[in-house]
Amino acid sequence: MSWTSELLEIYKYNCSSGRKFSDGEPEMLPIAHSTANAQIEVTISEDGEFRGASAVEKSDAKTVIPDTGKARTGKKPTPYPLNDCLKYVAGDFKQFSSEKPDDNKKDKQDPAALHSLYMEQLKAWNNSEYSHKAVKAVLTYLLKSTVIYDCIKSGILQTDPKTGKLMASQNFASQKNIAADKAFVRFIVKYYDIMEESRTWKNKDLQKCFTDYNQSIVNKNSWQVCSVLGEELPMPFSYPMQIIKNEAKAKIFSANDDEGFTYLGRFQNQEQAMSISYEATQKLHCALRWLIDSQSMYFGSMTLIVWASMLQKLPKLCSDSANMFGDEEELELQDSGNDESSTGKMYCSLLKKRIFECGKKFNLNTKVMIMGLDAANQGRISISLYTELNSSDYLSNIEKWHLHTAWNRYNGKFISSFSVYEIVRYSFGTEIKADKQKRRLENKKSDKEYVVACPEEIVNNAVLELLPCIIYNKPVPHQILQNLYYKASNPNSYKEETNFYRVVEIACGMTRKSVIDNEKIDREDDYLMAYEPNNNDRSYLYGCLLAIADKAEGESYSKEERNNTTTNAKRYWAAFAQRPFKMWGIIRANLTPYLNKLGAGQIKYLKRIDEIMNKMSSDEYTDDRKLDNLYLLGYSHYMTKMFNEDMKKNEEDN
Repeated sequence: MSWTSELLEIYKYNCSSGRKFSDGEPEMLPIAHSTANAQIEVTISEDGEFRGASAVEKSDAKTVIPDTGKARTGKKPTPYPLNDCLKYVAGDFKQFSSEKPDDNKKDKQDPAALHSLYMEQLKAWNNSEYSHKAVKAVLTYLLKSTVIYDCIKSGILQTDPKTGKLMASQNFASQKNIAADKAFVRFIVKYYDIMEESRTWKNKDLQKCFTDYNQSIVNKNSWQVCSVLGEELPMPFSYPMQIIKNEAKAKIFSANDDEGFTYLGRFQNQEQAMSISYEATQKLHCALRWLIDSQSMYFGSMTLIVWASMLQKLPKLCSDSANMFGDEEELELQDSGNDESSTGKMYCSLLKKRIFECGKKFNLNTKVMIMGLDAANQGRISISLYTELNSSDYLSNIEKWHLHTAWNRYNGKFISSFSVYEIVRYSFGTEIKADKQKRRLENKKSDKEYVVACPEEIVNNAVLELLPCIIYNKPVPHQILQNLYYKASNPNSYKEETNFYRVVEIACGMTRKSVIDNEKIDREDDYLMAYEPNNNDRSYLYGCLLAIADKAEGESYSKEERNNTTTNAKRYWAAFAQRPFKMWGIIRANLTPYLNKLGAGQIKYLKRIDEIMNKMSSDEYTDDRKLDNLYLLGYSHYMTKMFNEDMKKNEEDN
């Protein structure tokens, strides 16, 4: 099935009588409706008498509104049918406007003309067979042209004390510094029947009335065979916007360019180029908006959604294994101070168990859809990714991804895989000074002075390259492996030590998957997750030596030195990766005075160095060629091994 067919199935399922939306789950928009953020709430009686006005709280600002779908551009943009901005609903806006006559430029919209358009549209709805008590009440109230006056008296709108005119910029609970004419108004109608829903944006009967009314207008359009539904149906005026958050005006369907080469040269008119009926496009967009509201992920300009046929809960595609199930039970093993290999086996066992439990919810025919929407510019949305998998394949591949990329993180404190954004950010990003004010505004708890950031345009493309590794179990792209190798081989390019260790961990996780993919043989699930004493690879062993030198020198430092001094291992790290034999001689010679400072404590390090050296032949040891990615695994494995041994010894001593 195509993505249009799958979205129609979602629409049917959500509209079925047995469908119940859980607490916190967004409800699907009705046909011919969209959403807007309201700043002002006006309460009137069923007879159209003013009862009060108040500012809308930010948490409650999202408002479902009737929407014809026509463009709101040009000198006379199409108004919304009921709830709209002050310049549309307020007949007295021009009277209270602070705009001077000299400010009336050619491209300026005339509030009186906009209000006239709005009222004509509202009257047409009220005079139709699909009218509603709320429509009549709002029309009756607005005919008095006292909206601005009432809002000023209620203390909602701020005026200039000298002139009594509206301040050009208004502040509301839901939004600050908004132009007065753009403040959005929604209505509450107090009916005689107190059991009837008074909030116009939540009244289902009112929504049904407008859906039917708009359909009666659309029926007058040209009729064609719909390429989605396969029936002869009326075509829409235009195709919906407000699909994704970062580009509200962007559309998936658009064929209104009759001068350029959108379709000219292949078709004579837009009807030949695209034939998607009003009914189909409304249902598709209702389902798509609902999916985006309920489970979208954002990467740069791309919006990614993943869903199952019957909307069963899925492991998160782009999360790390600790958060992939989105519940309180994190899939990570804390404190691996025991045997590392057994902890790795525990991680694999727990992961498989959780995936198996998840798979029990699906039947054999359940499919998983993955869709990426990219707003390349203000007017267009491209479908950058769409694929369908059997649920068993999806779960199997996501299990392999989290098994093959898992790593002992923070010197063995826990085992986890990595999120897609984390991999991309550390593969292509650079370290920059943290914006403390921005982080405070976003309520992000971090004391980091420097963070790793990546340009949005790079994030988008990199995510598209990485997703097939999870979805189809494809190898990690060479560019990502190469970038991680060079970044992890340059500790001196990081001012924040945690950023450097993070990139080393990610490089190890991606390298581990690459090794498993290249060997193409069945291995234990925890293969290469912990130190491999039988691994005699030259790069791996040189990485172990680097870890020993780094930890030994660091252990000899005083508390003050640890915060201000870089070890020789890190200082020569980049050169060591390129010429290991030559640079190891320098690092080893520089290590001697630090070993002497440890006194008897140096014995364990000398034994460790001898143990690793004895595993290399003379030819391997003197081979001065560049090390491959395995040296990072050797470094990380042996560093974790030493930390665990020291921790165990401290526990025994105490």
